[in-house]
Amino acid sequence: MKACRDILEGAAAGQRIEDAEAARLFTEATLLEIGEAADRARRRRHPDGVISYIIDRNINYTNVCNEYCSFCAFYRPPGHPEAYVLSNEAIYAKIRETVDRGGTGILMQGGVHPDLRIEYYEDLLAGMRERFPDVHRHCFSPSEILNIAKVSGLSVAETFRRLKDAGLDSMPGGGAEMLDDEIRSAISPLKCSTDDWLRVNRAAHEAGLRTSATMMVGVGETLDHRIRHLRRLRDLQDATGGFTAFIPWTFQKENTPLGKRPLPDVTATEYLRLLALSRVYLDNFDNIQVSWLTVGLKLGSVALRFGVNDMGSIMIEENVISAAGANHRATDDVLRRVISDAGFTPRQRTTLYERYVN
Repeated sequence: MKACRDILEGAAAGQRIEDAEAARLFTEATLLEIGEAADRARRRRHPDGVISYIIDRNINYTNVCNEYCSFCAFYRPPGHPEAYVLSNEAIYAKIRETVDRGGTGILMQGGVHPDLRIEYYEDLLAGMRERFPDVHRHCFSPSEILNIAKVSGLSVAETFRRLKDAGLDSMPGGGAEMLDDEIRSAISPLKCSTDDWLRVNRAAHEAGLRTSATMMVGVGETLDHRIRHLRRLRDLQDATGGFTAFIPWTFQKENTPLGKRPLPDVTATEYLRLLALSRVYLDNFDNIQVSWLTVGLKLGSVALRFGVNDMGSIMIEENVISAAGANHRATDDVLRRVISDAGFTPRQRTTLYERYVN
């Protein structure tokens, strides 16, 4: 059996590690050992000392959802007095403000609305493209795509074809939570299965659309669940190469049914270990992003030495996680200062990491 130090040495140099080795690293390697190996793996892929970030806006076009996830404080069931669907003009106004603040993209997601057919999304995307042709449209989670296909009587492939023709540029990785049906059935039994989430991402990649990948931790999962999640992402990335980044984030308990259960908090040390493990395990992912929105800027700055090369968005607007208690905020200047103080060079990027803006 290899020593942890030997496994880490190989991983830092780009050798693939297996699931059992990943479990040993998480539980047996010291925090500094796994962090140093992840930092070396980051430097091998990103030797320029740059930490990237993006200026964009998370527009939640509707809060109507019929999946009733226990970890969500944002959704409202159909017919609820607080339910809404934003008008197209309201969405355009939010995009204009984003552009005026130096933004280059829009991340748009909503609930799983049972009455919105594909024509609604085509009209919205086409209007966005006509008015803001240079703004990247990073929209709709796999659950939303499956719902659009279902209510419209379309296949997932045809749904992507029509949305792409209308102006969809890429798809965010929301709704992954934990890619293991044992956990999904416990926290979101009406949501798409693990296989369905992966199937939609594969279809997006086959349609020429890049996607991101996420993981929510702190919902009662074990280390084995987390590693199975990582393996499923790595396997799909081997097949398609379509993921741009991996973003693990911590469950926010406030105002959620799941938050009333006696779940242990994810500690700062545990989160740093997860980031480091993600960097050395996901050897086919270019970008690992820290979720400073859920863990805070202080821990986010520390994470830059644990395999992270991206700080995500300044979050001009965010409603879903905020509804569950996340209240961290940052301006462009603040995020750049955090990155600089950690010893790196900040660079604003575009959604697909294809270039720096400044």
